[in-house]
Amino acid sequence: MCGIIGVTGDDGALETILDGLRRLEYRGYDSAGVALAAAGALWRERAADGTHSVEDLAAAVAAAPPATAGIGHTRWATHGGPTVQNAHPHADCTGRVALVHNGIIENHAELAAPLVARGHAFASETDTEVLAHLLEEELARGASLAEAMRATLAKLRGAFSVVVLTSDDPDLIVAARRSVPLLAGLGEGTAFVASDVSALLGRADRYFALEDDQVAEVRPGSLVVTSLAGEEVDPTVVTVDPSWDVVAAQMGGFDDFMSKEIHEQPRAIADTLLDRRAGSGSLVLDELHLSPDELRAVDKVVVVACGSSFHAAMVAKHAIERWARLPAEVEIASELRYREPVLHERTLVVGASQSGETLDTLEALREARRAGARTIVVSNVVHSTMAREADGTIYTRAGPEVSVASTKCHLAQIVALEVLALALAQWRGTMGPSAVARVLDELHRLPAAVEDALGRAKEVGDVADALGGARDFFFIGRNLGYPVALEGALKLKEISYLRAEGYPAGELKHGPLALIEPGTVVVAVLDPLRDKMRSNVAEAAARGATVVAVAADDDLDVAGDHVLRVPSLTDPVLAPVVQVVPLQLLAYGLARRLGNDVDRPRNLAKTVTVE
Repeated sequence: MCGIIGVTGDDGALETILDGLRRLEYRGYDSAGVALAAAGALWRERAADGTHSVEDLAAAVAAAPPATAGIGHTRWATHGGPTVQNAHPHADCTGRVALVHNGIIENHAELAAPLVARGHAFASETDTEVLAHLLEEELARGASLAEAMRATLAKLRGAFSVVVLTSDDPDLIVAARRSVPLLAGLGEGTAFVASDVSALLGRADRYFALEDDQVAEVRPGSLVVTSLAGEEVDPTVVTVDPSWDVVAAQMGGFDDFMSKEIHEQPRAIADTLLDRRAGSGSLVLDELHLSPDELRAVDKVVVVACGSSFHAAMVAKHAIERWARLPAEVEIASELRYREPVLHERTLVVGASQSGETLDTLEALREARRAGARTIVVSNVVHSTMAREADGTIYTRAGPEVSVASTKCHLAQIVALEVLALALAQWRGTMGPSAVARVLDELHRLPAAVEDALGRAKEVGDVADALGGARDFFFIGRNLGYPVALEGALKLKEISYLRAEGYPAGELKHGPLALIEPGTVVVAVLDPLRDKMRSNVAEAAARGATVVAVAADDDLDVAGDHVLRVPSLTDPVLAPVVQVVPLQLLAYGLARRLGNDVDRPRNLAKTVTVE
């Protein structure tokens, strides 16, 4: 969940690191730090000022010594509070070693105890610092830095990536990972490592992904990768989508990344649908790498995900059952691992993750593979860990999403999962060619429908103005409207910090109705069971709630204090794609009126690579 960058062979190493940290801030912004190898010693500076940490660091390092190699880190705190002492990079007792780390060392306490007994002094409350002292002892025994890293890896439990710099060999950076992503990049006479490709865009021209328990030795213009046993291996080449340029990671005239990404949703959907139709009109998924025969053998689908991806998965359940006539289950990824799910060789397990690195989802997929199930990943990142490990992949092609609260990736996930459901229906024969073509046509009309919904932003802004004093929100929906309600509540919670809960509308009278009173806002997603919903809306209104209805243009009989209209669609399974849009805009409007930083909500990070 933290951001890492390392550079060697760059005369402007410090500026490169600071620029990379600015691009990585969305991964964590509790604190930031940098270490440089200069004049036979390590120079280190850290700052812990929340969202201002990187800029504070930039001001503090004005007097830094010239250096061509260094490492940097932006932190999302787990072990130890967001203080300067806990900020990375961490150092060993000698001051010769500096390292940055992303993830969790599960056995750090049991590793630290004997180190303390042998005289090591710990300066932080983090799990990370134990790595510096373990490396210190291996180097004292005469090991090279790469050998020391391999010996240290063998002692660790957990999920992590780590990058190390020493004063003894200032051109060398050594990096390793287990379950947490780490990339290497090469340029002309330069080399880099980073937790995210966004930090390297415009600097490297070749990219490589490290696999679990591989150790990378990075020098100016060169990369050597070895296994845990010390055997040299060919690194995995990563092809970066040309659309992932530096400009794509900037705001492009919008006030913040979230508004930019909300307005990029029509393009994200259109790109996700590119090249999905064969000349015959049938659906094709070239990235899937599973044959129709293999998928026809499936008798159950399980979709695993977290957060907004879980809400997309709930929509996918309806599509799979309706179109492919397959039993479908939706599981919170962090829960699936710790019970005894019924998975076997006829089960298809689909993992939805924007980053392709969400640890809970990754481990759920690994559990599924151990049980013999086929696995497919829906991800926005090419060559992510999940994409490399799964049997097949469907990429959402939404481009970089920087704001912590997911918007364009969420809609692209819904579309990609519905494409998968439609493909299963085609291959299983539960829908004929003309029916598949009809739904494909409707899918291709979604970008225009979302553009239409975005064009109504002023009306949503007016509603946000009217609700400015509200503090309690209940989002309700039935059937396909329920996951939309959950997503609307999540968006509001994430960026406005207002109390917002999502419920199936029929559950109101089973408890939540006791909380409805004057001043409460009830947001009702009316489609597709609009007639059933009307009685639930009446229940809330009768108790003094302010009702905001989300309704299609062709739904003329709508009761509510405010109505957010969306374009009408022929197929109700596709409706969530447009219904979510006004709820994103509503959350955004309320958060901005409260003065919140919508791109960096408190306590949250973009990619969750810890349990």
